[in-house]
Amino acid sequence: MKKLTGLLLASVVAFPATVMAQETVSLTVASSHPLVIPWVGMIKSHFMAETDRILAESGNYKIEWQEAFGGQLYKANATLTSVEEGVTDVGWVFSFLEAAKLPLSQASSYAPFATANPPVQLEVMWDLYENNEAFRNEWEQYNLKVLGFTGTDSYDVYTKEPISGLADLDGMKLSAPGVLGAWLRGTGANPVDGALTTFYTDIQTGVSDGVLSLALGVLPAKLYEVAPYIKRVDIGVAFSGAVAINKDSWDGLPAEVQNAMVEAGKFYTDAHGKDLLERHEAAFQKMLEIGANQNPPVTMTEMSQEDRAAWVNGMPNIAAEWAADVESRGIPAKDFLAAYMEGLRSRGETPVRDWDKE
Repeated sequence: MKKLTGLLLASVVAFPATVMAQETVSLTVASSHPLVIPWVGMIKSHFMAETDRILAESGNYKIEWQEAFGGQLYKANATLTSVEEGVTDVGWVFSFLEAAKLPLSQASSYAPFATANPPVQLEVMWDLYENNEAFRNEWEQYNLKVLGFTGTDSYDVYTKEPISGLADLDGMKLSAPGVLGAWLRGTGANPVDGALTTFYTDIQTGVSDGVLSLALGVLPAKLYEVAPYIKRVDIGVAFSGAVAINKDSWDGLPAEVQNAMVEAGKFYTDAHGKDLLERHEAAFQKMLEIGANQNPPVTMTEMSQEDRAAWVNGMPNIAAEWAADVESRGIPAKDFLAAYMEGLRSRGETPVRDWDKE
């Protein structure tokens, strides 16, 4: 017995790899937007890094990440299909541009001026994902496993020429991502569909006169160079999509890797929401600082409360219109809108307009 024990110990010392074998898992991670966009950069700095950290604790698995950020594999109009079809294993799905396929995901986009608190909104959306079957199925039907959610900081207006108030928007062409163009209804402005990756050129070439966008996207995209006049409106935040993995890729992963990615996805979502809230004001100050010496310099003014109220109340009930349209497809949009709005209220938010109750 002593001899056998000695042989076993000797084999462990001589062949440690047989005991401490580490399996390498290769995964492609991609996005349509570059890493300088905060929520994309955090896929690497938070989601991937946290997955790696968790796996390193046991040492059983290591992920070899093949990175393809910044549109290397696909553009903004193909984020859903690219993850669905396995063009990438993991990717950011931009729900703003997928209104037809992800209708319930547009609820916050049709309920502006409801909240300017990204962490609260993401908490509400995650709660809905876990407890609302229709919303969960909306994503999972496309061969996806959702790992984390993304949102925006609050939206404002950035223009080539200065505007004094709401009336000046009448007749202007403003770039806006997908469904957010609906926020301009009632203002007289004309939405020009696009994304952060196209806004700069659109403004520069005259396709649009400015943009309806968010500070944390405008800053890294340098839109203030071509639209230096910032009009603070504080229209609110919106749910913008998810970090997801192809379901076939997911099913092929060891349980330990799956668990690590689920935990990392929650970590990413929480950190992303806090980052949006904390850096919103800092982004404005940075734009003013960087753009002080350009011609014309970056300037920032606030829309009057009277004009802001006129904007909100002058809009048709776009939420009710959206819900009715989605309901016609057999999808419970009215109940979902009510659950979303009530989720905000129950967490202390006070929507300027009760879209679900009109």
